[in-house]
Amino acid sequence: TYLVFFDWDRADLTARAREIIAEAAQNARRVQTTRIEVAGHADRSGPAAYNQRLSERRAEAVAAELVRNGISRNEIVVQAFGETRPLVPTADGVREPQNRRVEIVLR
Repeated sequence: TYLVFFDWDRADLTARAREIIAEAAQNARRVQTTRIEVAGHADRSGPAAYNQRLSERRAEAVAAELVRNGISRNEIVVQAFGETRPLVPTADGVREPQNRRVEIVLR
């Protein structure tokens, strides 16, 4: 599992995020992965519907970067969970950097 973190209210990839995604893509090819799960998440600092869309944009950004790193799009399953699966449980309205993430799981 690889974790890619995002700045608050952002879905663009940082240089570090691109490094992590490149490492995931390289390892996916090395171990002959059959499926890559990409799951987007958001913290609870905004409305739930907005956070759902934000988590979708984050997951799609990671999936697109995996494709740029040589992974076939049909090997990638994209999911978005909004604020429903926090890494760190918080109250509504709290900005939590660890919850603003995309998880990449090689299967």
